Amino acid sequence: QGAMEGYNGTIFARGQTGSGKSFTMQGVADSSSQKGTIPRAFEHIFESVQCAGNTKLLLRASCLEIHSEDIGDLLGADTKQKLE
Repeated sequence: QGAMEGYNGTIFARGQTGSGKSFTMQGVADSSSQKGTIPRAFEHIFESVQCAGNTKLLLRASCLEIHSEDIGDLLGADTKQKLE
């Protein structure tokens, strides 16, 4: 909700391999009951934007995964592709 009030927001998930970080963040794409934090946050933001009326808003989002010094873009077409 703070993002809708103009504040920057960050979700930082850290933990051991296999502890469920990716599932928590992404969830299951085709399941409404098993959506992750990212799709739920985007839904909330876009619902708020629709209710904003004539207010001008700028939305900028990035979701990165850092693993073994490799960086991946979780919003890209190929989430397994590493960034330079």
